[in-house]
Amino acid sequence: MKKITIITFLCWFAFICPAAAQTKSIQNFEVPVLTPFPAAVADVSSPIVSLNGSWDFDIKEQTQKAKKIEVPGEWEMQGYSVKEGQTALYTKKLAIPANWKGNQIKIRFDAVSSHALVKVNGKTVGEHEGSFVPFEVDITKQLTYKEDILEVEVQALTVSDRLACTSQYACHTVGGLLRKVTLFAVAPIYIAEANNNTVFDASYNNASLTITNAVTSTLSASEEAYFQFTLFDATGKVVAKKTSAVKKITANTTADIETVLVIKSPKHWDPEHPYLYKLQTELFVNNNKKQTNEQKVGFRQIVIKGNQFFVNGKAIKLHGVNRHSVHPLTGRSISPTLDRTDAELFKAANCNYIRTSHYPPSEEFLNAADELGLFVESEASLTWIQHHASPIWKLWSYTDEKFLPFMVRANMDNVLAGRNHPSIIIWSLGNESKWSPLWEKVNKIVKEMDPSRPTSFHDQCWGGFNNAGSKADVANYHYPGINGPKATDTMSRPTLFGEYAHLSTYNRRELLSDPGVRSAYNEPLVQFYDSIYKHKGNLGGAIWSGIDDIFHMPDGRIVGYGPWGPLDAWRRPKPEYYGMKKAYSPIRITNVNWGTIAKGFVELSVENRFDFTSLKEIKIEVKANGGSKLISSVIPARGEGIIRVPLDKKTTGFYISFTNSNGTIVDEEQYENKILTKLEDRKVALSFSESESAITVKQGEVSYLINKVTGIVTNITKNNQTLATQGPVFCFVPMNDEDGGKPNVAGETYQNNIYPVKNYPLYTLFATDLTVKQTEKGIAVDMKTAYIDVKGKQSYLFTSDGKLETTYEVEYGETDQSPYQYGMLMQLPKHFDQLSWKRKGEFTIYPENDIARIEGTTMLNAKHINGVEEPGVAPTGDWKDDANDLGSNDFRSTKRHIESAQLQDKTGNAIKVLSDGTQASRSWLQDEQIQWLISDYSNAGSEPFYGTPHSNGRIKTKNKRLKGKLTITIN
Repeated sequence: MKKITIITFLCWFAFICPAAAQTKSIQNFEVPVLTPFPAAVADVSSPIVSLNGSWDFDIKEQTQKAKKIEVPGEWEMQGYSVKEGQTALYTKKLAIPANWKGNQIKIRFDAVSSHALVKVNGKTVGEHEGSFVPFEVDITKQLTYKEDILEVEVQALTVSDRLACTSQYACHTVGGLLRKVTLFAVAPIYIAEANNNTVFDASYNNASLTITNAVTSTLSASEEAYFQFTLFDATGKVVAKKTSAVKKITANTTADIETVLVIKSPKHWDPEHPYLYKLQTELFVNNNKKQTNEQKVGFRQIVIKGNQFFVNGKAIKLHGVNRHSVHPLTGRSISPTLDRTDAELFKAANCNYIRTSHYPPSEEFLNAADELGLFVESEASLTWIQHHASPIWKLWSYTDEKFLPFMVRANMDNVLAGRNHPSIIIWSLGNESKWSPLWEKVNKIVKEMDPSRPTSFHDQCWGGFNNAGSKADVANYHYPGINGPKATDTMSRPTLFGEYAHLSTYNRRELLSDPGVRSAYNEPLVQFYDSIYKHKGNLGGAIWSGIDDIFHMPDGRIVGYGPWGPLDAWRRPKPEYYGMKKAYSPIRITNVNWGTIAKGFVELSVENRFDFTSLKEIKIEVKANGGSKLISSVIPARGEGIIRVPLDKKTTGFYISFTNSNGTIVDEEQYENKILTKLEDRKVALSFSESESAITVKQGEVSYLINKVTGIVTNITKNNQTLATQGPVFCFVPMNDEDGGKPNVAGETYQNNIYPVKNYPLYTLFATDLTVKQTEKGIAVDMKTAYIDVKGKQSYLFTSDGKLETTYEVEYGETDQSPYQYGMLMQLPKHFDQLSWKRKGEFTIYPENDIARIEGTTMLNAKHINGVEEPGVAPTGDWKDDANDLGSNDFRSTKRHIESAQLQDKTGNAIKVLSDGTQASRSWLQDEQIQWLISDYSNAGSEPFYGTPHSNGRIKTKNKRLKGKLTITIN
């Protein structure tokens, strides 16, 4: 506590003491200066120099020789340990270009975690508290232009880290220069601030672009300054040009110059049409051009009316994810390439919205969001203030005014960094915290800094938990059930589900055992988003979360929250990624009418869920009978209608795709007009024999050995080759939400030493009333079964067409358990390592590398690893091919709604299950045998953080009779 108190005092002092005469303030809080980068400066060859790369690194309290470290980067992810209270020292020699002399020289740090003291040639030039936001220092007066030395003293785990739970959340100390460092020069009179705002007329036809620039003079005499503004469209054509008024800038002061450009019929910026103009700003001093800046501009205006949120006059629906900056090997410091990759991947999955949990994004990510078309809710780096997940609030008071400067600065820095990006539409004040008078002040300051955007605050806007009556513009609720969307219509503000539809995460042992739990996420997500879409008061939602939060520490540990994203931490799509794309699809085909095929077309009932796009802008392609054709539709945005697909009268199936103007297929479907085909008749000889201990049934070349004591089939052979060593036997797989982790306060328990769960058949004590007889249908074996605590009955029917039909009933009485799955389990030799299946999909088409694809073949490919994944090793294949001791993700995952499934060995011997789409197949390696469960009941898994509709269908066994049927053939 003593160390934290000292840092608090120092940083508070830095916040309230003005650094220069030209600084502005809002409600007595100094507004930081963040000088925009220049594109050109008079008489300077290149005004920007990157300081990224290798720096000297030392720990002041240690005596070891200085080593090298990469910037940007986390020190702990590079093998350095800096304890709380210790100071890391970054050092770099500066080579200032000679032609920069006479100008102002600055350094911008895009993110330092969490406290930075910057020195040049031993003299302090600036200080900053807070992570994930840019700040700058002016080093002009300290330079010698010879052997200039830059030093950055960094401490982690300071008060801003505590207020943001930065290191707690990442399960390791997040310290270092996390984002780029840039050295740059500006003219002696320079553009110190640039703020652009667009406003449309009432018809959203013409617009005004208001440009507010602050000009700072470091000269000792007054000068006259003005701006020349030129607006270019995306092709480089000039669409507007204007010269500002001339203003006298007195010595060592800052003055604002405001100019308004009126633009006729500009193209709008929205996620579906992310049109960007380029604004060129030229600063003239005494009629001499001194500096040129360039800024992308998107014409976009936000209005809230009642409980609806409008962009450019259109009500919007946000559908997206929460996104952390994360990579397994670099931690919270990621590359610009990865920033853009994330934006591209989420855009391709039909997301139109990213919440930057729980800190502001990088400049590179915002640039990508502007260009690709993503709405962004930019969140200040403040988390769990007066929340049970952060234990520090058992010692601190969330209403203590000493925390206000940190809360204000975190939000000011967020606004300054992002306010010229059209993608940002909401400022989030903080995450899952309790509203207080301090937040009220923060909200007012943010709204004064940027009146053009609404604010949000991530609490609970109804109910008794964490609901203290927040007053942000956008209401928030985390983790609603399926009735949540309807409740939003009763709210006076737009209501955002800032976190919803939590991916299965904390049931970690269950997930390692059966990756098919991930595929079970998708159908409930479609149901949930359908409800969000239909309720006007529901602004939308962000799935929790977007990317697995996993860190591979250099010492071999794996830490974090774990695999909670549709993308894994290496950016490979997982099964939930495609489910998200389908749930968020802007095209929803609600009915296919094959009844019109005789007229030469099929009618599709279609919803256009785009907010801004008519289907006349969408390429619609149909493929059938070996050919393809383009068709069209004029269904407007948010409209419904009929699309006629011209087809030959004899067509039994067709493929249709919808492609946007960027060439992305936003949705596709494969439809079949199924005609039932009769299975080929097959006749085999049947016989049986009995001994004192067993029954042997012969079915053609296949022999079944049944133990008379237990009633279990203990061996299946064909031509003296063993096909199965046990089964079918009733198997009950209990729900399992074990996280496999260590003691914690907020679930941040992911670690390498988590292992799958073994599942076995229900232990059969004995069978009674066992009979075997020849019937018209075949050889029937009937029995009553006794298990530990429960009882039941089971029957085998061996038919002359080569089938074995097993039926069962199990009565649970007072025994009360929660199954994840139950059904019949068989055990096969390990060499039956090829699985193939055909099933009824939740969707009509899947990617070829999706474990839930409708048809597929895969191999066991089991691999021994010591835990959840290999530390420090980047995978090279698809996610479906990752494997553990139980087999690959593809092999060991549940395949739901099967019509058939088959296990086969290399010689062609196979056991095939025949079904009707109501059962599921799951196979895995255990105890050197292939276990194969055909379940009559499966739910979506045991994730405890996601309720309805994901939890729908869960049952208890008390006084229940569980029953089902298994049909197999031997090939």
